[in-house]
Amino acid sequence: MGIQFSHPWLLLLLIPLIVLMVYAYKSDFRLSGSRKKWAIGIRSTILLLLVLMLSGIQTYNLVYQKEVVYLVDRSYSMADEDQLVAWIQESAKRKDKEDQTSLVSAGLDSAVERRLSSAEVNEVQFDASLKREFSNLEAGLQLGSSLLSQIGDSRIVMVSDGEENVGSMLSAGRLLKDRGIAVDVLEAPQPAIRDVSVEELVVPDKLYQAESFYFEVLLRSTYEASGELRLYEDNREIGRQKVEVSSGDNRYGLKGLAKTTGLHRYRAEIFMEGDDQSANNTGYAFTRVDGPPKVLIVEGEQGTSNNITAALLSGLIQYEVIAPELLPSELAKYGAYDSIVFNNVSGDRVSGRQMDLIEQAVRSYGIGFMMAGGEDSFGMGGYFKTPIEKLLPVSMDLEGKREIPSLGLILVIDRSGSMSGAKIELAKEAAMRTVELLRPKDTVGVVAFDDQPWWVVEPQKVSDKKDILSQIQSIPSNGGTDIYPALNSAVQKLLAVTAQRKHIILMTDGQSAGNGAYQGLVEQMKKDKITLSSVAVGQDADTVLLQTLAESSKGRYYFVQDETTIPAIFSREAVMMAQSYIVDKPFIPALQDTGEWNTLFENGVPTIYGYIATTSKSTAQTALVSPEPDPLLSRWQYGSGRTVAWTSDLTGKWSKEWVSWAGFSDVLTQMIKWTFPQFTASPYEIKSEVEGNQVHLEVAVNGDEPVPDSLQAVVTGEDLKERKVMLVQESPGHYTGDMTVDKPGAFMLSLVDDSGKSDKVVAPGSGLIVPYSPEYRITIGDSQQELSRLAELTGGRILSWDHPEELFAPKARATKSLQDWNYRLLVAVLLLWVADIAVRRLALPWRAMAERLAAALRRRPARASEPGEATPAAGLTRLAARKERAAAFYGGGSAAPPTAPKPRQSQPGGAQEAAASAEPPREQERSTSMDRLLAAKKRNLR
Repeated sequence: MGIQFSHPWLLLLLIPLIVLMVYAYKSDFRLSGSRKKWAIGIRSTILLLLVLMLSGIQTYNLVYQKEVVYLVDRSYSMADEDQLVAWIQESAKRKDKEDQTSLVSAGLDSAVERRLSSAEVNEVQFDASLKREFSNLEAGLQLGSSLLSQIGDSRIVMVSDGEENVGSMLSAGRLLKDRGIAVDVLEAPQPAIRDVSVEELVVPDKLYQAESFYFEVLLRSTYEASGELRLYEDNREIGRQKVEVSSGDNRYGLKGLAKTTGLHRYRAEIFMEGDDQSANNTGYAFTRVDGPPKVLIVEGEQGTSNNITAALLSGLIQYEVIAPELLPSELAKYGAYDSIVFNNVSGDRVSGRQMDLIEQAVRSYGIGFMMAGGEDSFGMGGYFKTPIEKLLPVSMDLEGKREIPSLGLILVIDRSGSMSGAKIELAKEAAMRTVELLRPKDTVGVVAFDDQPWWVVEPQKVSDKKDILSQIQSIPSNGGTDIYPALNSAVQKLLAVTAQRKHIILMTDGQSAGNGAYQGLVEQMKKDKITLSSVAVGQDADTVLLQTLAESSKGRYYFVQDETTIPAIFSREAVMMAQSYIVDKPFIPALQDTGEWNTLFENGVPTIYGYIATTSKSTAQTALVSPEPDPLLSRWQYGSGRTVAWTSDLTGKWSKEWVSWAGFSDVLTQMIKWTFPQFTASPYEIKSEVEGNQVHLEVAVNGDEPVPDSLQAVVTGEDLKERKVMLVQESPGHYTGDMTVDKPGAFMLSLVDDSGKSDKVVAPGSGLIVPYSPEYRITIGDSQQELSRLAELTGGRILSWDHPEELFAPKARATKSLQDWNYRLLVAVLLLWVADIAVRRLALPWRAMAERLAAALRRRPARASEPGEATPAAGLTRLAARKERAAAFYGGGSAAPPTAPKPRQSQPGGAQEAAASAEPPREQERSTSMDRLLAAKKRNLR
């Protein structure tokens, strides 16, 4: 064991400490005798301990032990994992019993696979989930070093190909060098592969319709070959070319034509013979084509949008008509349109993701939206509490507006094991959304079933929605599937319910295990006017049985491929049972708040014969209303986009006089044009540069446009999560900002001026591409040189795959295992401080106490006095002891105790004289003692 000091120069304080103690001992310390010695000794010890604490005293032992962390690069560029596992196991066999090892994995992030332990490494497993699209060796080194206690010979063994694309391992190496941690390097072999990659695709930032332009493509290859280069615009092939590539960089230019307006994503793909890796064969780029606006029409029934398309043609507006199932599933593709029109589209035909994409395209990127009515739209389409309802200026709820027939509704939900996961969660969401649509006078019940029915909610009035919703939320998934017992139980319960309309919604994804008497059950339902709608989820559902039940009981049958449409189906069913949502009586709409549309209706408006009842939202602008009053034409601003609701139809069923009206085309085109993005020619020029997982944004404001005080970029990826990047104004009209991404992909970007009270979009949506993972890039640099520099910097070694025993071969260098004494010394100082106070302030009879204790230990009890025995010396002895203690306490010196007079023999007539002659000296002695006490107190007070 050894001793060391963190600040040894502070030990010089011992010199004045010794001088001070000597002076205190020789001076008048107001204490005398042993108490003075004890007080000086205790104080000296306290000061000595404080000096030792200040100087940082530590004891240490020399430890000969190794601590090794295996840091493994697990990015996609690392190939042979089996060879790596074998090397780690073989090298760990050579470690001593007390040596400790740990295992860390590194990708974009890092994770500990095995804690630091001296146990044998019998098995190596990589279980951590990492983002392997990037390689961040710096983060791995930091995590690995945090595991080392540095009690022994500490080092990190990094197994990597050195192709880092995030962070800097040399920066981490400098910190490790300061901590005395060495990094040994085992370079992973890079097999020679035949590979061709699309390194870059360049297109102009802005184009005009019918403008020709050139694509510039950069290809990088490791071998000579021939192949074909293909170009796509929004998944539509626009050209291909035969190419011959040589080893290294190859540039090609291809001519293109901007045919359609909007934001377009272009893609270049290379197809080569003998290419071993296809992950890097694609490159992307965005550009915006200016020209006439374009509208996407989504029609619920094919061929019902002729009136809309004719009106758009008359207004020279381009359009595209698709079915709901063909709606894009990528946010970037919505950027090709200026507005979207839903023409009587049922919500069960639009997936939850597609609704989210449309809502985000309107809110963040200024794309317009219009919904036209019909029997499958608005509330009748199941849009209650969906993203589509959120962006519309009207809501589907008719609370308190009109008398709606009372409804008795039973939800029969499959909870078998096959419904686990997302299915059961969506089923519960559908049930809860349905309950929220019901009125207090309605009755609802929920029965979940596997092989037996389980009543989650007994049929009851919807008076406490919160309690019902919490019970629905508790439905688990388990067991088999048997439909009949649950359906029969639901029918029997519904027979006892008093309601104007009775309905059952049955949902399952499996085949029923039993063969129940369905025919008799259907006949009973017909007799009591109970209807049933069925929902078949997936191909494994008993579609024949479910369709037969729905058709026999005058309900509707739904076949669901996308589970996210289940909530819309349940909502639609609940609304359809209360058919007062459809108002089918003729009326002439009344003008309310038409704004600039007033000129469109100044000569009157035609008659409407029907519409879907809705409720205007508080901030919406309602232009036309019905006598109810319900909104017929309503609009509002939603985020950076605009939306319009037309609650009647556009096919002529309810609006036959409107579609034949001379002003119809002008009115409809003005309604749609109002939803177009409100951007003029944007003065904002946006540039982006991608390096690793960092995206650097630069924005320049051109022309005389006022420069905003605060600007931010709103970036949305394929996961629909918005990232807001604050842009810093480095100079007037020049902004920069950085964003971190965790995976490649296509991103939408818009600029928002957030310097005012409300955010204002100042630039239309543009595209941002983070290309394929840099792990698949064909690199040119020398990664082996970087690994060698790291080992040299930290004092590590270059290890060999053929000799794993080299890792633990060198003898461990001696390291100090330190013990800090500050806490122990501080406790001792506190205890001695209390003892110092006791010695200086407490005047206890230490000698007498010691004598009594010694007597008790010797067990010699004192002889009791005989009755009548005279002890005249006892009082004098006690008085002398008190005088001595008082004199010692107040510094008066130690007085010799008076000698007790020998007892005199009793003589006749002489006792009284002796007593009388002895009395004056005793009184005089008491007076002198009291005077001394009073004088000592006065000195102490002064």
